[in-house]
Amino acid sequence: MSYMALYRKWRPKDFDDVIGQDHIVKTLKNQIFSERISHAYLFCGTRGTGKTSMAKIFAKAINCENTQDGSPCNTCELCVDLAAGRSMNIIEIDAASNNGVDNIRDIREEVKYAPTEGKYKVYIIDEVHMLSMGAFNALLKTLEEPPPHIIFILATTDPHKIPATILSRCQRFDFRRIPSGEIAKKMQYYMEEEEIKAEEEAIAYIARISDGAMRDALSILDQCISFHHKETITLEKVLDIVGSVDQQVFFSLTEAVVKRDSKRCMEIVEEIVMAGRDIRQFVGEFVIHFRNLLVARTTQNLEQILNLSRENIEILQQQAKQIQGNTIIRYIRAFSELENQLKYASQGRILVEVALIKLCQPSTDGTYEGMLERIQALEQKLAQGVWTQKVSQGEQAAAAPPSPPKPKPRAVPQDIKENINAWNEVKRSFDRPMAAMLHDTEAGYLEDAFYYILCPNTAVETYVYHKVDKIGEKLEQKAGKKFEIKPILTMEYNRQYKVLYGEGMTEQEEAEDPYMKEFLQDIHESGVPVQTVDE
Repeated sequence: MSYMALYRKWRPKDFDDVIGQDHIVKTLKNQIFSERISHAYLFCGTRGTGKTSMAKIFAKAINCENTQDGSPCNTCELCVDLAAGRSMNIIEIDAASNNGVDNIRDIREEVKYAPTEGKYKVYIIDEVHMLSMGAFNALLKTLEEPPPHIIFILATTDPHKIPATILSRCQRFDFRRIPSGEIAKKMQYYMEEEEIKAEEEAIAYIARISDGAMRDALSILDQCISFHHKETITLEKVLDIVGSVDQQVFFSLTEAVVKRDSKRCMEIVEEIVMAGRDIRQFVGEFVIHFRNLLVARTTQNLEQILNLSRENIEILQQQAKQIQGNTIIRYIRAFSELENQLKYASQGRILVEVALIKLCQPSTDGTYEGMLERIQALEQKLAQGVWTQKVSQGEQAAAAPPSPPKPKPRAVPQDIKENINAWNEVKRSFDRPMAAMLHDTEAGYLEDAFYYILCPNTAVETYVYHKVDKIGEKLEQKAGKKFEIKPILTMEYNRQYKVLYGEGMTEQEEAEDPYMKEFLQDIHESGVPVQTVDE
């Protein structure tokens, strides 16, 4: 017999085999006991949570000749035929490939005939949201008043795409994501039955990354078993298969960010890329690591909340003590935004490196959290005091190095403002590749000591960041002053400009501005009453 994948081999055969859906199992069993079986059901939930398996078990149970505690016996002739796929009482339809009006018309003709054996004929329509609107309309009347021997079970991952007229005719059951602990326990049982050795840490990690889907977990486990045939499945082997990184990497990278060691951050990213790890998966797991740090800083009894070993929890608690809560929130927001950007980026590594540089150098981060961190750093320096050392005039003269050439005076705000218009001439004076990169940039001024270069996107901002010295030399030659260059996204500059000069936003701008959304959301969650001007 040909090999059968684990998720097919260990598909639940009765209600007792189903995990994580006790609320649905109890309801369906009660309906069978009380003979209050509905004519139409809608099973909703993410992939791999047991929708189709539950539908098949329910179809067997209502036709079984000898049910046991509401579950099918799996020994009678009807149960055996249904399990082998030989029964005409269960008709499975894939709505993704049979989504036309003609397919539903065929069903309307077939439901007139009674089942050849058993009490009910069950139609399981998978991915029902893929039906066309005409097909939904054709199904309406049959779904509302089917023959007494017909039961419809509709399964979908997107219930919001189903018309309300269909939803109102079905009993809806929402399948929950399966807890990782239950997935790990079940997989450990399967490994014992398959006589395959697997470390507890490896099983727990697979359960965690499966995101509540039992089928995903078994597929990953199946791949690990095939790749490491007749070997013990270890955590390192699982990490290698799924393209993930060890938990220790997150601790090391977080330590480098806290110490503002940009060089070490770049080295860790290099190691991750050269090891062939998935950069998007790494960023997603790094966000989870920051979340765990925040939980460790604010919560007790972490073993009940975090699915980590005792050793990792202890390291997590130690690291959480070194970071302020608002700093961790800043890290989470930065990498959550990065995770969304990576979906459409072709150079993911560059975006990750830029994000890490911003975390290591708050002066490049113009967000509220970045400014707050700079203020806290200044407060710490003031609290420590300024240390000075007095030396005699003779020692000072002996230690004095040869006087260097007199530097050009640093530009004051007025100089910066006067030389804003000179940027167009300066950017055209560079060689052709650099001039092309700077073509869409502009110069800006915000009444501080910076000469702002407005960049249309993150890629240009990164390029300017690495060319700051060269740009400063050109401006110095042009104006005879030394400028401090700071690249900034055009959108961020416009926001700061409006705040600084008091130009109020329109209602539409306020509604679309991401910073205003975060501000209003924080106020709403805090429960502090807000008084408007009219009040």
